[in-house]
Amino acid sequence: RKTALGLGLALSVGLVHTAELTADLQAKVSKYQKQLVEWAAHPLMLSATREANAKGGFLPGMTNAKWNDLDDKDPVVLSTLNSPAGQQIQKCEADKNLNKLFLRDQKANVIAGSSKTLLFNNGSRPAAVQALKGQAWMDNEIKPDPTTQIKSVQISAPILDGGKAIGILHGSVTAE
Repeated sequence: RKTALGLGLALSVGLVHTAELTADLQAKVSKYQKQLVEWAAHPLMLSATREANAKGGFLPGMTNAKWNDLDDKDPVVLSTLNSPAGQQIQKCEADKNLNKLFLRDQKANVIAGSSKTLLFNNGSRPAAVQALKGQAWMDNEIKPDPTTQIKSVQISAPILDGGKAIGILHGSVTAE
């Protein structure tokens, strides 16, 4: 039984194919990373992040498990899409070179987004870890995005308040 489980895990890990970035894709990702940094500085992103942090999160008490139980049309999910920050993010993400965009607070919890994200909190992921250190970040591999399943390169930028990272703007650049 343990051998079968180990084999199953090895096979499932092997299904995630990654590829290094071509020079053209690297240039495209760099362009969108710079754009993400600009969007992260938008006054609406800053005010929404400040407000969420002051309240202990946009949705205090929410967890990844509770989030996963919610339907895409649940009022709680829709509140992240229909807020002023959510509407601004959807305008930014209208560029079809991006396949997702999310605003997250200082704990990497969702504040607003272009769709329902797979993870309410992504605090242990490199996109969050690096941005919360105040650094713009981009992955160096093409992978299926966990939320959209589109081959993508993950990017993130910090939401800065007086030079201090207080949140994250996180997205995926379509690799195809």
